[in-house]
Amino acid sequence: MKRARAAPLPSEKGGGLKLHDQIANSLGIRIVSGAIPEGALLPTEKEAIDGLKVSRTPYREAIRKLVGKGLVSSRPNSGTRVSPRRSWALLDPEVLAWMFAGEPSVQAVKALFELRMIVEPEAAALAAERRTTEQLSQMGHALEEMAEHGFNTSRGQIADGQFHAAILQASGNEFLMALTQSITTSVRWTTFLKWTASKRPRSALQLHRELFSAVVAQDADQAKSVTKTLLTEAMEDSEAALAKYG
Repeated sequence: MKRARAAPLPSEKGGGLKLHDQIANSLGIRIVSGAIPEGALLPTEKEAIDGLKVSRTPYREAIRKLVGKGLVSSRPNSGTRVSPRRSWALLDPEVLAWMFAGEPSVQAVKALFELRMIVEPEAAALAAERRTTEQLSQMGHALEEMAEHGFNTSRGQIADGQFHAAILQASGNEFLMALTQSITTSVRWTTFLKWTASKRPRSALQLHRELFSAVVAQDADQAKSVTKTLLTEAMEDSEAALAKYG
């Protein structure tokens, strides 16, 4: 089995990340993108630290981080090997970010939207029944931010994620709430993906407004219906954006 080569490491000053996080990000992106395939052996520790020009400590911390996310397994005398995809913590926010930092496959994006379609309409229905005044205020503020800054800006994309986070929190279901960070990460990255395409995607602002109105009115059926439409359009626009790279 051939060993993967060590990739050049970005400057430690770049992005304000600690060195071990930079190493983990670099390796993580290459693994989830398939540049380092499942089953591949990573360079030996000596080869890696010599190639990256780093010390042992940050490299070992980076590998521990990847082990914790299920991307690699490390055993004495056997080296560090990329784990099968089924072992990866695919809903980990950093793993999702690494996936979109490369070029995510159409299959992966579809699967992500399938998960959202299973989770978010029901969460919206529960939110309509259980939301508090404070949660409505959070949704309303996020909606204002989306309207002011637009989905093609970082602030607008953050507000989009905050809106969906507030919906999940308002569901009052602790298991749905546990998915908040994963869902909001996927919302932000799929929105970013749509806006990288040359063709301007449809604005989702009106559908967000309709969803908010349904939650305010405590209309669970309408909240569920609007969420399904919102996700369907988002998936179609994401697929169109990916086709640009095909």
